[in-house]
Amino acid sequence: MHSDNLSKQINFIKEIDKIKYIQRRTKLFNSNRHENDAEHSWHLAMMAIVLAEHSNTPIDILKVIKMVLIHDIVEIDTGDVFLHDTTLNHTNTEAETIAAKRIFGLLPQEQAEELISIWEEFEAGQTNEAKFAKSMDRFEPLLQNASNQGGTWAEYNVSYDKVFDTAKGIKKGSETIWNYTENLLNESVEQGIL
Repeated sequence: MHSDNLSKQINFIKEIDKIKYIQRRTKLFNSNRHENDAEHSWHLAMMAIVLAEHSNTPIDILKVIKMVLIHDIVEIDTGDVFLHDTTLNHTNTEAETIAAKRIFGLLPQEQAEELISIWEEFEAGQTNEAKFAKSMDRFEPLLQNASNQGGTWAEYNVSYDKVFDTAKGIKKGSETIWNYTENLLNESVEQGIL
């Protein structure tokens, strides 16, 4: 029994190594190098730990960390969809659900069910933990773009209104971080990078 579980867990660990190859459009802070999904997920986990006190509501930080560490694993199969893509929808798709079931399904059943449930909770964005996790997911690329003279905003000619519209979800998880974000966006406009 344990050896079967261990074998499944090792297979999952090997499979998720592929997330390191999924390139995002955003670049590392003050850098020309694109971030990969593994770096993004790690950074969100650290942000959640450091910024948890700014959540609008009490949260289970371990659950938030699990959410941000696994939220993009489906992109191993589906690829990364750029947040400001005008042709693809950046919401949960049937392909992502299939990917979640395949990848998490490599694990022993109980673990697979737990991670699929956590992934679905993140995607739905209704619980306090999901709202805060999604706030982190929206906040990180804003910080990156501001540090890179507009980054993907400039590169893909993304308007202030579009950035503001996608960023405002931060407010659901943290009013404090949303206030910081609004100031950051206004400063970016003043600097001519948004």
